[in-house]
Amino acid sequence: MIEFIELFILGIGVGSFGALVGIGGGLIMVPLFMYFLMPPSGSTFSSVQQVVGTSLFGVLLNALSGTYAYFRQQRIMLKVALPFALATIPGAFLGSYVSTWFSGSGFSIFFGSTLAFLGAFMYWNSRGKKATMSADDFDPMSLPKSKIALGVFCSLFVGFLSSILGIGGGVVHVPIMVFLLGFPPLVAVATSTFVLMVSAAVGVLGHALLDHIVWAPAIAVGCGAIFGAQLGAKIARQSKPRFIVVLLSVVMVLLGLQLIYKGVML
Repeated sequence: MIEFIELFILGIGVGSFGALVGIGGGLIMVPLFMYFLMPPSGSTFSSVQQVVGTSLFGVLLNALSGTYAYFRQQRIMLKVALPFALATIPGAFLGSYVSTWFSGSGFSIFFGSTLAFLGAFMYWNSRGKKATMSADDFDPMSLPKSKIALGVFCSLFVGFLSSILGIGGGVVHVPIMVFLLGFPPLVAVATSTFVLMVSAAVGVLGHALLDHIVWAPAIAVGCGAIFGAQLGAKIARQSKPRFIVVLLSVVMVLLGLQLIYKGVML
């Protein structure tokens, strides 16, 4: 019972942060589960696959709740959200087949360095026009078809990276939508949350069929994430666009450093 309450509280925190920056929260749950709930520290999970599957279920409920909240705020750009979401699926399948080719220390160090650099770049440019654009000043109909096509291609790449690295695509997708496609940060976060909902649903189905989900902790953290996502979406609506960009840039730098450390230790 105590563990259920602790995981529920964790879900609230992860859901709030995940919905606020559009990354789902798997980056937080997976390392915590592995450190505290796997042997020798715990016995809830017996394999990394169970950790990933259970975490992804929490990410799915977080994304479902966040999508509902952002849909009510009318911040999801449905014109591109569905094609972006569908494009991540073949990329994820491709990544799953070639993941062993990208599992070496050199790739972890290279991608970690790239991610940290891009996070720093985002922070340095967080006062620019793109990072401070208000969602109220954005006209979705003004987005040219060439940028939609570019976004679909980038989404294919995001799905590929998500699969080979085991991370949510939002940490890459949101910066692409803000700095490359010109979305306001809040619209980028909301659209990323919708994309994450679709990709997480596909992933959860696969893990469920493989019996990789431990349902008690999955339900506990997932229920917390439902409440947390509503809170995160509310905070995002009331926040300045630059705050969202700065927060995500910090996450990118930390994740990049983690990947560099992983590469060095391999």
